[in-house]
Amino acid sequence: MGRVPRAGAPPPVFCVFFSSRAESQVGGVPGEVEPSPEILELKVGDNAHLNCDSSLSIDNLSHVDWFFKYKDQRTHIFQVRQGQGQPDPGEYQQRLTLLDGVNLSLAHVTPKDERIFICQVKALGSHPREKYTQLRIYKAPKEPTIQASTSFISVNNKDLQEVATCNGEDGYPIPHVTWYKNRRPLKEEKNRIRITEVRTKESSGLYTVKSTLWAQLDKEDKEALFYCELSYRLPGGDHMKESKEVNVTVYYPMEKVWLEVMPNRLLKEGDKVELKCLSDGSPPPHFTIRKQDPTSFNWVEVENANDGVLTLEQAQRHHSGLYECLGLDLETGRELTDHLRLLVNYVSNVQVQPKVPLMSEGSSLKLNCSAESTQPVLFHWKREKTEEVLKNGSVLHLTNLTREAGGGYLCVASVPKVPGLKQTQLVNVTINGSPWVMAKKAPMWVRENEMVNLTCEVSGQPRPTIFWSVNGTVHEHEKDFQTILSTLEVQVIPELLEKGVVCHASNSLGSNRTTIFLELVNLTTLTITTSGNTTSSQSTTNNSPSSTKANSTSTGDPIKKRTKQESKGVVIVAVIVCILLLAVLGAVLYFLYKKGKLPCGRSGKQEITLPLARKNEIVVEVKSDKLPEEMGLLQGNNGEKRAPRDQGEKYIDLRH
Repeated sequence: MGRVPRAGAPPPVFCVFFSSRAESQVGGVPGEVEPSPEILELKVGDNAHLNCDSSLSIDNLSHVDWFFKYKDQRTHIFQVRQGQGQPDPGEYQQRLTLLDGVNLSLAHVTPKDERIFICQVKALGSHPREKYTQLRIYKAPKEPTIQASTSFISVNNKDLQEVATCNGEDGYPIPHVTWYKNRRPLKEEKNRIRITEVRTKESSGLYTVKSTLWAQLDKEDKEALFYCELSYRLPGGDHMKESKEVNVTVYYPMEKVWLEVMPNRLLKEGDKVELKCLSDGSPPPHFTIRKQDPTSFNWVEVENANDGVLTLEQAQRHHSGLYECLGLDLETGRELTDHLRLLVNYVSNVQVQPKVPLMSEGSSLKLNCSAESTQPVLFHWKREKTEEVLKNGSVLHLTNLTREAGGGYLCVASVPKVPGLKQTQLVNVTINGSPWVMAKKAPMWVRENEMVNLTCEVSGQPRPTIFWSVNGTVHEHEKDFQTILSTLEVQVIPELLEKGVVCHASNSLGSNRTTIFLELVNLTTLTITTSGNTTSSQSTTNNSPSSTKANSTSTGDPIKKRTKQESKGVVIVAVIVCILLLAVLGAVLYFLYKKGKLPCGRSGKQEITLPLARKNEIVVEVKSDKLPEEMGLLQGNNGEKRAPRDQGEKYIDLRH
């Protein structure tokens, strides 16, 4: 980078050697040529060291005088006599300091100090000798600031228009401004580019420059970036600073308009859709969105459009159609249009035939599904309860229908090309049959006199009638289209504990019932469980031959129930008695052994002979009064089930 042109710099300053006072010496030595000055570069605020020529012979008898030169006039500022320095009154009086008996130090230089300083030495009997020193003062400007034009720039205006203004403050000498567009320097061009500058000198001697760029821009400049560069020099080299980049508003007429739809994919009902008018003009023209009436083919302005944007929060099929974007350039009056056909896809009117199928057990059923859509549709069938896919296709065949086949079936109509677009239709298949009652497999534990809720679940078609064997508060509600839940609120009384509560259901095809048994909660009852699990069924079901498809009939007998409980008590007493007898027997045997009455002393031991399978065991056989048909199968030592003839026997191991 070359040196920056220095405009408006103050006059140079000189330093000259004299043998007499400055007031009497206003020029150099007659006949001598003024020597070339030594250049000394400094930054504002530095201290300048002004040296005399070391080749000059200086002693205490020599006279040394310092001057500065301004407009070819010398002004005396300092003198040295016999090694003693004395500044002259004036602007340098407080800033000069004598060094080494002849040299000077100038403190805190400013732009005003950019002068030639002259050191003059005159010895006795010789002519005066002089040395010239030129001070160059520099100051870097602040970071440049740029301001883009606040008014728009029209490409139709053939006059140069203001683009931006650049400011560089507090620099010395005057910084040089260069303009750039898209990183390329700009030069003045007739009728295309002009650059003007305003330079201001501050009281401190520093300069502020204001540069303005004027240009005629084109449409291609709508995205152009402009910035300015300040070039300046400091001791040792050239430097530069750049401003930020700015963009200006360029106005140009539109050449086309177009409609854009978002999202840019196949649309479906329920999507949020946005129709937007766009153009290549700046500023954008005035937009109007219109829709063609499918009957009259007239264009009707859409009311909800705003600044050329139509937003459909939940698009529906009636939003489909032909749309028009009309752009009006308010500056030129030119109108341009564009059209777009919007299609909102849908699936509707999904139907299943027959709509209300009523079938008998063992029969067959064919279900047909159909739908309307803007796209090809695929069908598949699912079971409502399990969501299990049964079959792909529009037809579902059900053969040999059973009671369990009744219930809901879903026909799903979907469009593979439009993700998420599907509709379903439910059809309930009714299987006619006598009531089916859900049996209770376990007793209900209760406390006497408390209020309890008993639930009976019944299914069947035609709809069954449900009644209970005891009085209470009854509530019914439908679990599904063919299942009823009946709830009885009743107080626990001894009669219920003995007989249980019967839920009875009937319709025109038959009847059915189930018995719910109640069991008192008794924490003091001791129960001994033999090997194997003994289960007492409190609710039993039986298919009655006289009731078609009846699934639960009560066969519980309260008298037999009490007999079973009494048999358990006898077993417990028998076991306790046997344990006591064994204890007495053991005591007698031990007594005889001590008395020596038994032949199993230390001299000869004998064993009590037992069966091979029971050797080293003491086994007591306890007979139960239970009948074989009342006993469950007992398990042997290895988990095998024992024959019915052994079900009345229990063995108690007394080895431990």
